[in-house]
Amino acid sequence: MSEPVAAAPGWKSAGRWLAPPAVAAAIWALPHGRFDARAWGLLTVFAATIAGLIAQPLPGGAVVLVAVALVGLLRIVPAPQALSGFANPTVWLIVAAFMVGRGFVKTRLGERIAYALIGAFGGTALRLGYSLVLADLVLAPAIASNTARAGGVLYPITRSVARAFDSEPGPTARRLGAFLMKAVYQGDLVVSAMFLTAMTGNPLVAEMARQSSGVAVTWAGWALAAALPGAAGIAVVPLLVYRLCPPEVGPVPEARGLARSRLAEMGPMSRAERRMLGVAVAMLVLWATGTWHDISSTTVALAGVAALLLLDVLQWSDIQSEGVAWDAFVWFGGLVMMAEKMNEAGLLSAFVAGVAPLVGGWRWPVALACLLLLYMYAHYFFASLTAHVTALFPAFFALACARGAPPLLAALALGFFSSINAAMTHYGTGPAVVFYGAGYLSQAEWWKIGFIMSLAHATLWLAVGFPWWKALGLW
Repeated sequence: MSEPVAAAPGWKSAGRWLAPPAVAAAIWALPHGRFDARAWGLLTVFAATIAGLIAQPLPGGAVVLVAVALVGLLRIVPAPQALSGFANPTVWLIVAAFMVGRGFVKTRLGERIAYALIGAFGGTALRLGYSLVLADLVLAPAIASNTARAGGVLYPITRSVARAFDSEPGPTARRLGAFLMKAVYQGDLVVSAMFLTAMTGNPLVAEMARQSSGVAVTWAGWALAAALPGAAGIAVVPLLVYRLCPPEVGPVPEARGLARSRLAEMGPMSRAERRMLGVAVAMLVLWATGTWHDISSTTVALAGVAALLLLDVLQWSDIQSEGVAWDAFVWFGGLVMMAEKMNEAGLLSAFVAGVAPLVGGWRWPVALACLLLLYMYAHYFFASLTAHVTALFPAFFALACARGAPPLLAALALGFFSSINAAMTHYGTGPAVVFYGAGYLSQAEWWKIGFIMSLAHATLWLAVGFPWWKALGLW
């Protein structure tokens, strides 16, 4: 979720702390017409919270907890309602998905899957890149944090393979490591967009869309809508990175040998791994068939965590120590509550009424495409996918719907772009920091390739997505 923020010296540290109250003062000073003090106070606290999530004087969860406390202390919202977000099913879906992801890491099942794919397909540098992206795809539905998945599972393997071919940061970076780092990172953005449970911001997209329009975004519906453009992305992205950042080695048969030796070191699948695999498969089946049995995605996720505890794959101490999950619990619980209360107060509808004339006269497909591109490139100003969703999704979703876009389509499209929008920079999401930090590419190279890849991502999701979504009856 949110990484600890190191204390910045001098004015930078002061700027972090001054940003939220400065934004709050500016919002409160605006004329608020028909809105009473409580409604406008809620908007003020929400805006200050977004400023805090961007400036990060404290970790994200702490910023949101302060906001929840202020909402209660200022009597903007009664205490039971201020805490209502922590009972939201979407919030618990996120927490449970983190716990399941811990099971993959603890049992090393994620490593085994990645090495098995490398051993089967990794005969060339390009196929090695595809193998790692496919491993990400296999793990994505059950590991909700793209940082834990790409940074915690795939990065160490990618780094190990690069070193095995004497590719280190510096003169030998282009031998193999630079290509692998960029290909796996860009592939992870596609994979993160493909499942409701593949990135922590995705369930928040679904919940905000439900609050705003009543539209129901299901796990299976998300996966189906993302299937074809996502498959196109997985097919194209490693190849395009290969062209933009060509490795100096071609055939790499040693990679398959390395993977097989690592698998031999791990030995046969342990009982814990087999149980982890069984629970994960059962969860995926239940998520994919949700319309048949009407068991919610959250119930399935919590049942999966319960099964892992009963089967001794996870211990209660694992649940207690999963700090990132509980940070997410506080973060999302507070944000969901504030978003819901702002919607009830009519703040969002008033914003749409004021801004909608700016895109007046545009046909909704054109308006939606333009909004998606604006939404995407606004991520230059964000260091977190979740903060981006929180700050911009409600407004962009409302604008798209106001121009006539079908609500379900608008929610899904913005949801997909909430992951691929991190293509450009080295700070846009947790895995970017990890893979860039390996040192195989300069900042200029990372940004240049990232911008070209952002154009490719956007083109694929628009050109392949719109016809596919029409075939599915989404518009």
